[in-house]
Amino acid sequence: MIAVVLAVGVVSSTTAEKVIGHKDSGHIIIDEFAGFLVSVFLVPQTPAYLVAAFILFRIFDILKPFPIAKLETALSEGTGVMADDVMAGIYVNLLLHLWILVHG
Repeated sequence: MIAVVLAVGVVSSTTAEKVIGHKDSGHIIIDEFAGFLVSVFLVPQTPAYLVAAFILFRIFDILKPFPIAKLETALSEGTGVMADDVMAGIYVNLLLHLWILVHG
């Protein structure tokens, strides 16, 4: 499912940027959906983990620690739109898996 959302996201956000005339417009939300899917990949699907993933994803998406901000500008069109949110999702996923490893 993640691969399909990523593929559709790259194509649709590339098209949307051209139509809207703005890079990574707030009207494009498929990147947020893809990033959240990455955040919860192979994480227990409990309310606590899902809420934690959502909050952490929003924090990483807003703060854009290295190299998240760089990805958005270094990659062109829809690939850049999708890549920054996917990287934020990877950070969250790693944090949640580290939590699981430490706390069982």
